[in-house]
Amino acid sequence: MRRQRFVIFPLLAFALSLYVVDVEGASSLQPPVKLVWHYYKVHNTCVNAEVYIRHQVEKFYKRDKTIAAKLLRLQYSDCFVTGSDGSILLDGPKSEKTARQNRRLGGFAFIDKIKTVLEARCPGVVSCADILNLATRDAVHLAGAPSYPVLTGRRDGMTSTAASVDLPSPSISWEAALAYFKSKGLDVLDMATLLGAHSMGKTNCSYIEDRLYNFNKTGKPDPSMKASFLANQRKLCPPRLKKGQSYPLVFLNPASGPKYSFSNSYYSRVLTKEAVLGVDQQLFFGDDTKQITQEFAASFEDFRRSFALSMSRMGNINVLTGKEGEIRKNCRFTNKYNPSKN
Repeated sequence: MRRQRFVIFPLLAFALSLYVVDVEGASSLQPPVKLVWHYYKVHNTCVNAEVYIRHQVEKFYKRDKTIAAKLLRLQYSDCFVTGSDGSILLDGPKSEKTARQNRRLGGFAFIDKIKTVLEARCPGVVSCADILNLATRDAVHLAGAPSYPVLTGRRDGMTSTAASVDLPSPSISWEAALAYFKSKGLDVLDMATLLGAHSMGKTNCSYIEDRLYNFNKTGKPDPSMKASFLANQRKLCPPRLKKGQSYPLVFLNPASGPKYSFSNSYYSRVLTKEAVLGVDQQLFFGDDTKQITQEFAASFEDFRRSFALSMSRMGNINVLTGKEGEIRKNCRFTNKYNPSKN
């Protein structure tokens, strides 16, 4: 007999009960004074902005399903450094995109394409930050995630954090990871949910090398890894590379692999100790996160609902509105330092 849901983790039940009321209700969980539901339609500045973005996403997704995972990673990198302000999109020798963990990010050219389309139809109106949030929502929906609410009206940041400011290591401890998420105004449920984005995409072998060969500098593999999974990952990520050879890439969720589909199999792999990244496997060892993981592994729908809430919350981290920031004409440059301006 299947266990009764939500008995062991009431916070999850409460959060999801708020979401299922309706989409507008879910939106009200976010700071209403900051962002607006259908901002460009309400203000009659670009009524079909979200339609244009969705159309471009659908066209591109048919050619390249990896775009969903790329945009998820791009938005995460944007929101968790200075906030959801499009600063990750800025070019420059000391920009966020040059930080070590951001150097392999993709999706920039696609955001540029959407921006070009919108500038032709509604010049100087739609921010790059809103484009990134809306395009990510639409792409992951095509991959199997719910079409969660994205409030709009963000403005773009005018500076990009120095490359020395980086995201946490994939080998971060559970305690440090939770502290990091809390510093951004998120909670343990958000952390466990947003890590589920690793159900799609790839990572560099350099980020799991320590787990495979020298965990905590012991000269041994991470003891939390299932033996058969460890052997398989070692085949994909050899300990020594030939001269000039780059680190290979491995799927974050071998269960979905090249399908790039959004699923809850990621959580099942955590429970069987077959998570690729160290931070993912740490979900197994926290009392709350293990319970959440068990719930999501048992119910895809619960995961989808929680993902919708947490993505909306992440998109509201330190947003710029009103007279803050600007609306960039080119997502790669601030308006003041745009080399293509007349």
